[in-house]
Amino acid sequence: MAKPQEKVSFGERLKQIGQVFTFTARQDKWFVPLVIAAVLIPVALTVTFVLLGWGWVWIPVGVMVTLLAVLIVLNLRSNAAMMNAAEGQPGAAASIMENLRGDWRVRPAASSTTQFDMVHIVIGRPGVILLGEGQAQRVRGLMGQEKRRLSKVIGNAPMYDYVIGQDEGELSIRKLRTTMLKLPRNLTGKDVNALDKRLAALMARPQMPKGAIPKNMRPSKGAFRQQRPR
Repeated sequence: MAKPQEKVSFGERLKQIGQVFTFTARQDKWFVPLVIAAVLIPVALTVTFVLLGWGWVWIPVGVMVTLLAVLIVLNLRSNAAMMNAAEGQPGAAASIMENLRGDWRVRPAASSTTQFDMVHIVIGRPGVILLGEGQAQRVRGLMGQEKRRLSKVIGNAPMYDYVIGQDEGELSIRKLRTTMLKLPRNLTGKDVNALDKRLAALMARPQMPKGAIPKNMRPSKGAFRQQRPR
């Protein structure tokens, strides 16, 4: 189930913005020059308007325009910096989905291999979404298993699947955010809650190993005899 969003204080919000600013400045060499330009251009225009006698009212307007310009630069460049840092990192797709605006229920690495191949399950208004990361052939095998397992509980809910990567037929991590936001809203909020509950119940069931039961898991002789009522 999705956790309710906690209220963030003004001070905590400023701290988060500072962390994003520092991270982006380290990743993007053009970020600081663009921020400086975003500050200097509105300030220069504001000073010009005041000197021309157009009134002091332009000072608060200039301040607001400057803040807006800085926030726009920060938003655009920080998203690009995060995509650069996330590319090729295991679990990056799940991390992006967990921070995507909207009601997205993310189960990272619902199935995985020791080679860091993994399939994340996402539930949202579009339906059920499978995101695979790792070696494409192994990932598609994992996704096939998840599709068969999920088909037992999702009913008529639409299912989408994407392999994250740079090759043909794969979805670039840079396009993941926009691709998810462009998907049609096929389900209501109530449908998403019901689907999330069914999926939670499915994943809570212990899965028996395939094939013969290992010797160390077999009941000992006389175990059933001891359980019989006398």
